[in-house]
Amino acid sequence: MLGVLRETWLLRDTFLVRGAMRLQEHAAEHAPTVAQAEEAAHAEEWGTEAMIHHIVDATTLDFGSFSIDLSPLQLPPIHVGGLEIDLSITKHVVFLFLASVLTVLTMWIAARAAQRLEHGEQAPGGLLNAMEAFYLYLRDDVALANIGRGGERFVPLVIALFFFILYANLLGLVPFGATATSNINVTAALALIALVVIELAGFVALGPRGYLRTIFYVPPGLNPAMSALMLVIMTPVELIGKLAKPFALAVRLFANMTAGHFVLLALLGLIITYGSLTTGSGWIAIIGPILLGLFVMFLEIFVAFLQAYIFAMLTSVFIGLIRHAH
Repeated sequence: MLGVLRETWLLRDTFLVRGAMRLQEHAAEHAPTVAQAEEAAHAEEWGTEAMIHHIVDATTLDFGSFSIDLSPLQLPPIHVGGLEIDLSITKHVVFLFLASVLTVLTMWIAARAAQRLEHGEQAPGGLLNAMEAFYLYLRDDVALANIGRGGERFVPLVIALFFFILYANLLGLVPFGATATSNINVTAALALIALVVIELAGFVALGPRGYLRTIFYVPPGLNPAMSALMLVIMTPVELIGKLAKPFALAVRLFANMTAGHFVLLALLGLIITYGSLTTGSGWIAIIGPILLGLFVMFLEIFVAFLQAYIFAMLTSVFIGLIRHAH
């Protein structure tokens, strides 16, 4: 009996040793080489987190190896009912301030140029001439053409929106810059400003009774039963239409600016992940994304102007529509 148990134990040890040896051989055969491990680690250097880091807001300003910590400028949030308002200074707030300064400087330069023309001095050239052309186009063909009579009061707002959004878009394309308009909070705030101006313009132009008709709309000539039915149907539709306008303004600007940066960062990731100076495919992975990146960069500049123009144009259109509603 003891002999049988001893033989069984020896067989068990033999099988365990052979199994361990086979596992080691299998692991050795399928283990990645040092080059493969380095390549895998190299590929993980650039991923979704690295891309998002370059787009989302932050409490630091990065300038290559040098960075400025904005943490001391963080303020405790202000609670207004269930609403939390955070007035802390962040990266996007800094670039919004820069866009505001550039907008004010542009308006000041344009005003000085206009004063010189009024006093009979020589017409400006170069950059000043381009600014004047932009101003005249926005005033005549965007604001006044879409708002109609009385649109002069809204010209400063439309032009300020255009240049502010334009500078906020372009600042994200400079080295170490940040696009504040890729933050949905920023575009939502701009859309909220547009909504307030649109609704107040309609209230002033139409009066209280006329403004209420833009919400509680009933087509004329209906009997009382149909009027009540149309009132029930059209009131939610009109309210949704009022809210859909600023929503479209906010999402369009946010989505376009965010998507462009994601494309650029994805092309940069191809260079970091697959680029190499020792192989032909590595050279292709460098040259191809660089050429595509240049094309996308020029496209981003065009989109920056286009989105600023669309925001200003649609704001003018919405103001003109509500001032002449029904």
